[in-house]
Amino acid sequence: MKGKIYYLFRIVKIGVKNLYLHKLRSFLTILGIVFGVASVIAMLAIGEGASYEAREKIKELGSQNIIIKSVKIPETRITQEATTFVGVYGLIEKDYEMIKTIPSVDFIVPTWEMKEDIRYMEKNIQGRIVCTYPEYKDVMNVITESGRFFSQIDFELFKPYAVIGASIKKNLFPTEDPIGKTITVRSYNFKVIGVAKEKGIVSGTTGFIAEDINFDVYIPFTTGRAYFGEFEISSKQGPIMRWERNWVKYHRFIVKVNDTDKILTTSAIIENILKTNHKKDDYEILVPLQLLIQAEHTKRIFNIVLGSIAAISLIVGGIGIMNIMLATVTERTREIGIRRAVGAKRKDIISQFLLETVILSSVGGFIGILLGILIPKLVTKFAGMTTVITWWSILLSFTISVGVGISFGIYPARKAAYLDPIQALRYE
Repeated sequence: MKGKIYYLFRIVKIGVKNLYLHKLRSFLTILGIVFGVASVIAMLAIGEGASYEAREKIKELGSQNIIIKSVKIPETRITQEATTFVGVYGLIEKDYEMIKTIPSVDFIVPTWEMKEDIRYMEKNIQGRIVCTYPEYKDVMNVITESGRFFSQIDFELFKPYAVIGASIKKNLFPTEDPIGKTITVRSYNFKVIGVAKEKGIVSGTTGFIAEDINFDVYIPFTTGRAYFGEFEISSKQGPIMRWERNWVKYHRFIVKVNDTDKILTTSAIIENILKTNHKKDDYEILVPLQLLIQAEHTKRIFNIVLGSIAAISLIVGGIGIMNIMLATVTERTREIGIRRAVGAKRKDIISQFLLETVILSSVGGFIGILLGILIPKLVTKFAGMTTVITWWSILLSFTISVGVGISFGIYPARKAAYLDPIQALRYE
């Protein structure tokens, strides 16, 4: 055992010495491995971070929820001369009553929404007014960082209370506590009773909702209906100003399902109900659980693609190592002949050259790991992107780098071992 350890120590010492004699060449040789390992770790960290962010945003919609949204269908019958238009679209009372009777539905939370200017003293900002029920807080995971959400009693008593989003607070109340203050929407005053905790923007990955919910203001549905009615009014610029006045009973339903396994079945039942009640497709159905499954599938494909691209760098690095080792064999032909002449076996020559390639790839892999950990941190700091470095990406990239070193080092090592000793001694 001692003899084997001494033998291993000796060939390692000789290998390091030989590589150290050509420091610059050795450094340039490992650059391919360094960048290959670093790119594997960095790309997978960026991909994992993007996937993590997408999954978290989808989870904010509620994994047991089904979200139904009213969708305005473009009206082709409106002429350019029309100055006013009254339209009807979206979810209706009959939808609400029928969905409520589905056995797998725990409860259904309606919302009515509108974009409005929100004022406090001389400050003014545009946000979204969300008229809803007290249960909205639980189904959409709205957490109040100060104050409280409105209660069932507030709802029943038509209280003019408001819970504002984090961005509303930053813009209207940058230096003061908004709790107890009064904000104005149109000509109506609302007392701020709570501030919602800041959330990420749900967009892109959902294919359905692209909105910054930090600009939301939540008020009791009963209060909103009493103040604003059921009509949404908007103006559109053109050759002449055109006003649109649309009747919308509900803008959204958030349906809470009592069992995750029943979500897809419940979604199909809801779709059948809506098809029966609506002559046109003026609604959309979003199932966050389906989006979550799709996000996981996309993540796997994304990781495979990024990993494959980065692995090419490792292969290029391996080719570089093989090229240099072949040149080294040519340079050390006479040395090989002398070692064979004094009794070295072919396995000793193979071990020597193979060990040198492993040292090169291992050192390159270690430097690549350090660089691969640093790059995602810099991306997070300067680009603001979420990155997640996983232990398996580090282990995988380092293992591949060593494997590449061994794979591409075998041929030069065998070529060195099978040189004819007599010809090698005569080589100049």
